[in-house]
Amino acid sequence: MIAAWVAATAAIGLALAAALAALGAARIPSLLRRLALPLFGLVGVAAATAGTLTLLGGGVDDIQLPLGLPWLPWRLRLDALAGCFLTLIGLLTAAVGIYAPGYVRGFEQGRDSLAMLGAGSGLFLAGMLTVVLAADAMLFMVAWELMSLASYFLVVFHHDQPASRRAAFLYLLMAHVGGLAILLGFGVLAAFGHGFEFAALRAAPLTPGWATLAFALALLGFGMKAGLVPLHAWLPEAHPAAPSHISALMSGVMLKVAVYGFIRFTFDLLGEVHWQWGVATLALGSVSALYGVLMALLQNDLKRLLAWSSVENMGILFIALGLALIFLGEGHAGLGALALVAALLHAGNHALFKGLLFLGAGAILHSTHERDLEQMGGLLRRMPWTGLFFLIGCLAIAGLPPLNGFVSEWLTFQAALQSWQLDSGVLRSLIPVAAAVLALTSALAAAGFVRVYGIAFLGRARSRHVRRARPESRGMRLGQGLLAAGCVAAGLLPTPLIGVVAAVPEQLLGTGLPQATARGWLWLTPIAPEVASYSAPALALALAVAMAVAAWALRRGALRRVRRGDPWDCGFGPLTTRMQYSATAFAQPVRRVFAPLFAVDAGVELEAPGRLRYRVVIGDRLWKLLYAPFATATDGAARRVARLQSGNVRRYLGWTLATLLVLLWIIT
Repeated sequence: MIAAWVAATAAIGLALAAALAALGAARIPSLLRRLALPLFGLVGVAAATAGTLTLLGGGVDDIQLPLGLPWLPWRLRLDALAGCFLTLIGLLTAAVGIYAPGYVRGFEQGRDSLAMLGAGSGLFLAGMLTVVLAADAMLFMVAWELMSLASYFLVVFHHDQPASRRAAFLYLLMAHVGGLAILLGFGVLAAFGHGFEFAALRAAPLTPGWATLAFALALLGFGMKAGLVPLHAWLPEAHPAAPSHISALMSGVMLKVAVYGFIRFTFDLLGEVHWQWGVATLALGSVSALYGVLMALLQNDLKRLLAWSSVENMGILFIALGLALIFLGEGHAGLGALALVAALLHAGNHALFKGLLFLGAGAILHSTHERDLEQMGGLLRRMPWTGLFFLIGCLAIAGLPPLNGFVSEWLTFQAALQSWQLDSGVLRSLIPVAAAVLALTSALAAAGFVRVYGIAFLGRARSRHVRRARPESRGMRLGQGLLAAGCVAAGLLPTPLIGVVAAVPEQLLGTGLPQATARGWLWLTPIAPEVASYSAPALALALAVAMAVAAWALRRGALRRVRRGDPWDCGFGPLTTRMQYSATAFAQPVRRVFAPLFAVDAGVELEAPGRLRYRVVIGDRLWKLLYAPFATATDGAARRVARLQSGNVRRYLGWTLATLLVLLWIIT
């Protein structure tokens, strides 16, 4: 474990060094690109090395730091769960470190603070890594707040834009509400465990009522950071506002740190779990998955679409965690381990393909200065490498084999199909409903990313600046290529990967997936060979052979050649870009079917003399139902309190005297 500790501490040290180095970018803008961002790549390599060594070593090790309070020193812990998320953070951070220098070059001539961008990024990474390594509640909360505050400054990077300031304020507000819930959850455990160390919290003798309260607080706090519906309001606002490589880290990694916290709190610190917790988690996950994919399907802003897709994927992940809690609460540890592995695998898969898609969106934004799908088209001709990598990301997030997104969703389905082993008839009826929601979500996600890729990369350019898009830099291509290769590799070799990830349930639950490799590395058999099996290499080989045969047949003329000619234009003359299928039109059937779920503002407006424009704005109905009334009430209360500011010193002294008298009365 010594090598793993060296790599882990090196990762945090390099992140802090990168933050310090970036401060010099205030005077020398190129310093961020030439020194600080390459250090982020080294942070990723060190973190991935530490996580991999921990997972392969299989041990558990705690150390005590000479920091913290005199009676409460900070403690760190390396175990399989921490190793899994260290690897996840490291892989995406390494790719971002390669990608970011080319992306931030365009900011060097702007008015935004590059020093804040670099320093915030370094502290953001240091906070996330420390959260994963923390072994006491105090250090965990300090690192959690560091992560939240640093990411706030990254969201508000484009501070001259009102949308960025609004998104950053909303994010900071909800981050602190969630942090308060997590703190109270730790407080419940500490009250019974008589200490803040995780070892003391594990030994806390909780009654079922207090354990349920602690779980509810953890679900509220970590669910808010993960963006679960209805706690999601900040996510579609904050992720699009940040620079694209930061959006990749927030969506691909920061959300997973929230998942890590939930798993650590629920599966490790709380001890015995109850199936009712799983029902609540399953319900929240199902609602988040369906609502997130529907909102993503209707968005025309590419980055906002990807942010809503993160809500969907967090829902899928919490469906798997809910299944794990239900099975564990009912005494089926093996099935609980299967669902937990599915959740962990989907966390890693989502980090890869969502990071890839955000980097692809950043490359498009960097080259075209455009985020609106309705203005894109034909980008595959101008940006072929980004088009290829973005296609891999779309196929992976759509859950199509043999890429990685399919594996974790398939494992989740396999866990759900074992609901017949439960004794409760209610649970046997509830889980298939959640599985049906997951199936619908997967189908809608596939349709949504067909829409994204077809509108953005195929057809003809719909605007001049998209038509003149310049190719991305070599570093931006390489960063995307590494994540695309990760999507392919994780999809083709799921069995060895699951064999490594299974170390987490072995440590937390005392059981793993012994049948997963029963037929060798070529076949994945999560339950038993006679129940279900999947071979990604065999499927990939079959697809490759089929494509090779088709290509050979076309080249040899074995297939009938199709005569090419101009299509009938119905007498309207040459085709124009306005005749192409639009993103709004593609999503119209879904919008009409699920209309009650959306706040739709549609109408026709005069764009120019003799030219009309159809406008559709899709709003979040939950914002209007849950958050807008609270915001209105808060504004009203603030206006009433503001009346106290009369400007009269004697009146202020009178209020001060009245406050002192009330406090004295309360104390005595």
